[in-house]
Amino acid sequence: MMRAPARPRVSSFHVRPTANTSRSRTVSPQKEVVPTTQRTKLPLFASAFLVCVFIPWLWTVGSLVLTPYRVVLLVGFVPCMYLWLSGKAGKVSAADILIILYCLWSALSLCMVHGAQTAVQSGGVIILETAGAYFFGRCFIRGPDQFYGMVRLFLVIVAIMFPFTLFETLSNQNITLELFSKLFAVPPEAFKEARWGLRRVQGVFEHPILFGVSCGAMLSLVHMVYGFEQTTARRWFASTLVFTTAFLSLSSGPITALIAQTSLIFWNWFLAKDPRRWQYLWIFSLSIYAFIALASNQSVFQFLLSRFSFEPVSAYYRVLIWEFGTHSVVNHPLFGVGYGRWDRPEWMPPSIDMFWLYHAILFGLPAAIFMMGGFLTMFMKIAFKKESDTLRLRYRIAYLIMMTGYFLVGWTVHFWNATYVLFLFLLGSGSWLLDGRDSETRSKLRGLEPSLRIQARKTMARTF
Repeated sequence: MMRAPARPRVSSFHVRPTANTSRSRTVSPQKEVVPTTQRTKLPLFASAFLVCVFIPWLWTVGSLVLTPYRVVLLVGFVPCMYLWLSGKAGKVSAADILIILYCLWSALSLCMVHGAQTAVQSGGVIILETAGAYFFGRCFIRGPDQFYGMVRLFLVIVAIMFPFTLFETLSNQNITLELFSKLFAVPPEAFKEARWGLRRVQGVFEHPILFGVSCGAMLSLVHMVYGFEQTTARRWFASTLVFTTAFLSLSSGPITALIAQTSLIFWNWFLAKDPRRWQYLWIFSLSIYAFIALASNQSVFQFLLSRFSFEPVSAYYRVLIWEFGTHSVVNHPLFGVGYGRWDRPEWMPPSIDMFWLYHAILFGLPAAIFMMGGFLTMFMKIAFKKESDTLRLRYRIAYLIMMTGYFLVGWTVHFWNATYVLFLFLLGSGSWLLDGRDSETRSKLRGLEPSLRIQARKTMARTF
């Protein structure tokens, strides 16, 4: 008895009718080659983590506060580290080492400032949420299948939240937190002033800013990874759904990240045939920076903040955070101030709405260097890796656009709790792009006749 052929794991190709395909002896008119997929499933730990990021329950165990995503990280931490140490998650990278150094230095700083007890308890949480979340993405997202599954699950979660988001922005009633609070404690509802006749949406997070950052983070991935295999209408519907959901946070930082991602997606599409399009973008950006620096009586940082904030007071406060925050770092460069008072005027609120500066203020300049270094090392290595596989190239561009959004918003927003671990998870999720080309995708292309192979590559390069 003959055995049925196995179903392909990554990518196969079939023929779909279209009106744009030229006549040839091999390909019938009105048909083009498009990819279709039979994928391996997203690992259970990764699925559980992503779902739990959007569950706001708070459980108290002694002096420790547990959340659903912390429980998942606790259960999966040892298996995850085993995969990494055994080499089953690829080679050890510089970003891996820098993230670990950040965790160790933060714990050391807490020990020097507050003592061993605080270092053990709070340092343990930092290690769990930083290294744990990063290595979850690093070890459980190991190829295009898992990467696609991650994006699709995220889109499903946003689609479920969307009707609750609309209700909250129109009524100012957070029924999402109300429903979750029926079972366990949840974060308190934040004060949400009206903007443009609507209410800022908090959703399942502690603040509308966190809601906007978390929901809008993967706009480029939804458009370019999930939307790649969809019709144009479905691709734009999914992208619009994510954009609208995040936009209703009505926060300048998340909206800036959304606009940045949208602009980069358009730039990539508009100059898709020019391999030097990113060099042009760097030249354009540096020219704008130089023009503002020369023509304005403000610093570039102050100029951008004052033009891209809903309220002048909010922009002014962030300028003060930068000025007094950097002075605090100069005064406490090695170990920071820990959880004590950082150097600022008596009248100034304690919050530090600047993710990239936060680590230097609390844990010292080395901690900030390790965190920024881990981010930039991963980003730059992926950006400059030579790639000829068009599918992987598309995924890489989507990942880099997402991380660009995170980098920009990190100068005006601090990531904490669920938003923080989601950022670290997504940072680690792109590490597979540093590995060799996906052999299964390549073999599928090789199996096609030459004319079909060329047409398939053109289809896979579609970016808008």
